[in-house]
Amino acid sequence: MENIYLFMVIILFVLAISDLIVGVSNDAVNFLNSAIGAKAATYTTIMIVAAIGIFVGATFSSGMMEVARKGVFNPEHFYFSEIMIIFLAVMLTDVILLDLFNTFGLPTSTTVSIVFELLGSAVALSLIKVSNNPDIPLSEYINSAKALAIIAGILLSVVISFTAGGIIQYLTRLVFSFNYTQRLKYIGAIFGGMAITAITYFILVKGAKGASFMHKDTKQWIAENASLIILYSFIGWTIILQLAKSLFKMDILRGIVLVGTFALAMAFAGNDLVNFIGVPLAGFESFKAFMATPGATPDNFLMVSMAGKVKTDTYMLIIAGLIMVVTLWTSKKAKSVVKTSLDLSRQHEGDERFGSSFLARSLVRGSILISNSCSNFLPQVIKNKIGKQFDSTAYEEKRQKLGKEAPAFDMIRASVNLVVASILISIATNMKLPLSTTYVTFMVAMGSSLADRAWGRESAVYRVTGVLSVIGGWFFTAFSAFTIAFIVANIIHLGGIYAVIGLVLLAAFFIYRSHVISKKKEVEKTEIKEFDFEEVEGELQTSKVLEKCTTSVSDTLRKVSILYNQSLADFEAENRRGLKEITKEVITLNKKTKKLKNNIYPTVKKLQEESIDSSLYYVQVIDYLRETAHCLTYIADPCHQHLDNNHKVFTPEQFEDLNNLKLEVQDIFSASIKIINTSEFEGLNALLEKQQATMDRLKELRKIQLKRIKKDKVGTKISLLYLNVLHETQNLILHLINLLKAQRDFVAFHNNNH
Repeated sequence: MENIYLFMVIILFVLAISDLIVGVSNDAVNFLNSAIGAKAATYTTIMIVAAIGIFVGATFSSGMMEVARKGVFNPEHFYFSEIMIIFLAVMLTDVILLDLFNTFGLPTSTTVSIVFELLGSAVALSLIKVSNNPDIPLSEYINSAKALAIIAGILLSVVISFTAGGIIQYLTRLVFSFNYTQRLKYIGAIFGGMAITAITYFILVKGAKGASFMHKDTKQWIAENASLIILYSFIGWTIILQLAKSLFKMDILRGIVLVGTFALAMAFAGNDLVNFIGVPLAGFESFKAFMATPGATPDNFLMVSMAGKVKTDTYMLIIAGLIMVVTLWTSKKAKSVVKTSLDLSRQHEGDERFGSSFLARSLVRGSILISNSCSNFLPQVIKNKIGKQFDSTAYEEKRQKLGKEAPAFDMIRASVNLVVASILISIATNMKLPLSTTYVTFMVAMGSSLADRAWGRESAVYRVTGVLSVIGGWFFTAFSAFTIAFIVANIIHLGGIYAVIGLVLLAAFFIYRSHVISKKKEVEKTEIKEFDFEEVEGELQTSKVLEKCTTSVSDTLRKVSILYNQSLADFEAENRRGLKEITKEVITLNKKTKKLKNNIYPTVKKLQEESIDSSLYYVQVIDYLRETAHCLTYIADPCHQHLDNNHKVFTPEQFEDLNNLKLEVQDIFSASIKIINTSEFEGLNALLEKQQATMDRLKELRKIQLKRIKKDKVGTKISLLYLNVLHETQNLILHLINLLKAQRDFVAFHNNNH
């Protein structure tokens, strides 16, 4: 019997390591974004600072482990066997849930997931116990007061973080403006002293009580002398920063950003470590208590020992810290750094990742009305002064000159993001509330970007949609975590060890599938970014654009030709699965062409002044390429839907006509690709004749089909699909020929001017 529970404990720790790796990979963006976004230092320097912060923060998280043991439920009312079911359900759900969210690219929070998984699995076991013994109410098993406090803290963090980030950024910008270099000479040291003192107070004074390695007398001395520490820290840091600036020309803001990165990484480890190892450690402590009690059985041993304080061994925290540090350095996800936060908070406009929504449009419209109304009450002199402080024209000119090395925002905003976020997380850690670092860092960044007027009229609605999408994902995380943990706990309770083994194998399958899908997505992203001129340094020459454009067009047309033929072939063979894969490939191809079209603006901006006229032809080529690829969507998808609904396919006569048409289209595509690759457009006239012949053929096929309809030989759905394929094939050829003409003009213009 003991071996079964030892096996469960081992599974808990294996799942914990997996959780640590996935969690750090996902959450690294929380403490890296500000430093990397502001280009505060080299990537290696930022990573070293963050790694040290994580390792130190791990040893401060001992007190947080109590959340996993008794933060959500009352362990003294559960037997050992029930506690192990709760913990296993939590960890298995966490792995599966994180995998699902990562696979579909949905925003998630490890803190929210762990809290609601604990709540879901505990409620599941509590309901089973209540059904067996109705005399004890559900409220006896669930620590409702603490659970509600945790949930309220998580929800409030969204509002508090956004508001705090916005207000502090607004006040800071009023003081420094975007042209802050001169003012830093006089008040930079004071600003830095305040920022670093705030970090020192909340992490040292407030965080020390959770440190497992620190003696209680030391903790008591720190608590009793908090005011002196604040005073001496402010004076000391201000003097140190002023001397460093005067003697060594140190950039104070750079120092604040690096210290803030350290603090936020430390707060992340101290607060979020419980999400990854809190449950396995609680399971291990339960197992030790069970084994230390002679004569105890899993079904009659109440976990009273978990209700008291249990100190987490420092070596456990050190091991977890080391795993987190190694993951930070080796994880591809951590190295690439998620772009969502930077895209939504960057100072300049760009390719917005999110679309527009009704709620976002309403909020932006309402905000503009409120802003205009409030502005009417302010004297013009004050409005002019405020406007001057927020004038980013000079900053934008400097940023554009830097090109690829330009930061997403300046270090004033990066400093505010890091200081405010680390303070809020440290407060929550001190109060034993597992505040979501994802919520806090993201919402502080959103609040500061709004206050900094980064959300202009051109981008506000898309940024607001993005923020609402991320917040919606967080709420979905809570619902999913509770529901899945509830179901998994019931499955384990009913199925016992066989259910555990089955669920472990399922979790392993999910992890493997996630790895495979992640690799595919990386390949897809690489293909999409292959023709991205945004990363090219300096100005672009027409020859460079033409070279990449030719390669891109040729490769895309080759892919279009293959997918067109395969779509019709799979439809004839009634290969539903094959058509489903083709629709996925068509979506990927359309993403690539859409990316090319969206990059027109930065490409034109980078073109040399004397080459600017060539941009007209480049725009035309990309437009027609986008439309050519888009035609496939209206061929492959309707064919797949037709098969998926089990409708009849075309008649043999229709397939014979389509196969002959397919050969003609294939011939046109092959000739077009050859012309583009060789840039020999003498054969364009012959190709135009082929095009006309094919257009006449399409017209004839339409007449034949209309006669079939008249004679009632074919059904409605078959007729609609057949006519749709003919129509989209016609569009495909028309766009292809227009693309060839635009490419010809592009090449001719380049040859005439070089």
